[in-house]
Amino acid sequence: MLKIISIAAVAMIASVGLTACGSSPGDRAISGAGLGAGAGAAAGALTGGSPLAGALIGGAGGAAVGGLTDSHDFDLGKPVWKR
Repeated sequence: MLKIISIAAVAMIASVGLTACGSSPGDRAISGAGLGAGAGAAAGALTGGSPLAGALIGGAGGAAVGGLTDSHDFDLGKPVWKR
């Protein structure tokens, strides 16, 4: 159980720096994928499922949402990799 909580904590901490940000659809898709993968891995680990499957599903969903929204829908500033 401690291993599952540790994996979830690491995934959540890693995703904080990749929250959906950026002005181009590509930037938003990349950051959305990172956030979705982290959240999906955490959800998979916490529910007793597969963290890998959760990361794949969450990453795909996050990339889709990030790529399909524009900067006026959600704008959290410049991506970490462009600061």
